Amino acid sequence: MIAFLQLLGGLVLLIYAGDALVRGAVSMAQRLDVPPMIVGLTVIAFGTSAPELMVGIDAVLTDVPTLALGNVVGSNIANIWLVIGLPALIAPMVCSAPKFSNNMLALIIATLVFMVMAFNGEFTALKGVFLLAGLFAFLFFSSRTARRGKNHTSYQEILEDLEGVPKKADSLKTASLIVLGGLIGLSIGAHFFVLGAVDFARMLGVSEAIIGLTLVALGTSIPELVTAIAAAMRRHSDLAIGTVIGSNIFNLLGIIGVSSLLGNIPVPNGFLKFDLWIMLGATLSFLPFAIMRKNITRITGAVFFLAYIFYIIFLTSGVSAIDYPSSLTGLMG
Repeated sequence: MIAFLQLLGGLVLLIYAGDALVRGAVSMAQRLDVPPMIVGLTVIAFGTSAPELMVGIDAVLTDVPTLALGNVVGSNIANIWLVIGLPALIAPMVCSAPKFSNNMLALIIATLVFMVMAFNGEFTALKGVFLLAGLFAFLFFSSRTARRGKNHTSYQEILEDLEGVPKKADSLKTASLIVLGGLIGLSIGAHFFVLGAVDFARMLGVSEAIIGLTLVALGTSIPELVTAIAAAMRRHSDLAIGTVIGSNIFNLLGIIGVSSLLGNIPVPNGFLKFDLWIMLGATLSFLPFAIMRKNITRITGAVFFLAYIFYIIFLTSGVSAIDYPSSLTGLMG
């Protein structure tokens, strides 16, 4: 019963917090005259990556560092194939936002750099500093180019699609409070959702190692999914796509960067043989839409969604003998 209440309560909080985050971010973007895509790449992306950050730090401090790695890799796969695929079934995802191709290129570079570091052995504090430097460089260049994108969606049109939000944007203070509340709600909701999911999996006798890469990664990706669905339902998919790209960059550069400063993160052979390549494939599957600036249709969304389902089935089928951490004691502590 406790596990069920944690799971349900966390999900409800995530839904309301995700909706509040979209509303506050759009209003804040209007007040600051910043394109919604950039807001998704920064404020929302960082906020929706908060659950991954908390899990990563906790995993390293409680001596299960590989869990942090599995969470980030699994979340990045889920963010593209699930978080983009599922909302696309509701409404086509528009890939015509300003600087979309540039941001996609930044994600590919971050993914390749991350993989090179992984194949060179464990993530150390020195590598963490390098990753964080890359993140700050990305944020710096994004902020410099933000005001150059003038062909973004009309704020008036966006605000009219948001029920309960006045046509005139909220004050910057009010919008900031809404965003802050949404970020806090997402973090708390994701935490309870993960705890409930892990308890349920344990009761069903599912391997804790598989939980780390699947349920924990999925649970910490729920904020991105809820935010993307809320944005898709309001026909504001540029914010959703910006959130996914920004969140994946934050995961690779920020989450592992911060976590590795607290302790070394070893990279098991299983990640080198399988999961890192799946993450790269998921990222590259997004590339044609960035180059051709085509919408992600319902058919493509279905393909993405099925690809993620097959990935989860493969992991849980026992077909692959992949070495993952066998304990989630740190997470549950």
